[in-house]
Amino acid sequence: MKNLLKLEQFLLFCFSLFLFSQLDYAWWLYTLLFLTPDLSAIGYLANPRLGAWTYNLVHHQGVGITLYVLGVLLTIPWLTFAGTLLLGHSSLDRVFGYGLKHEDSFQNTHLGRIGR
Repeated sequence: MKNLLKLEQFLLFCFSLFLFSQLDYAWWLYTLLFLTPDLSAIGYLANPRLGAWTYNLVHHQGVGITLYVLGVLLTIPWLTFAGTLLLGHSSLDRVFGYGLKHEDSFQNTHLGRIGR
């Protein structure tokens, strides 16, 4: 089951790349900004609860999809770009086992514990 979930997330990552290919942005920009959603972990500097909340908000796949759809409906290219970036980033995170965070610890995710 774990491998099936990873495959599903990998296909979502590929889908985000397809969606991005339909936009009028250079690939280097996608690559350059790909890790920026991880800046949401800055909330952990205050405490684990705030860190989990900020991290989960940015890494929720529904947020990426919503931004993409709003960008398409409102004809706002940078919003569609942000949506594809968030969806791609969060999907690839899940492929590598980095899930949404629980409030007790950064290592404790909905996919299990990170590390040993």
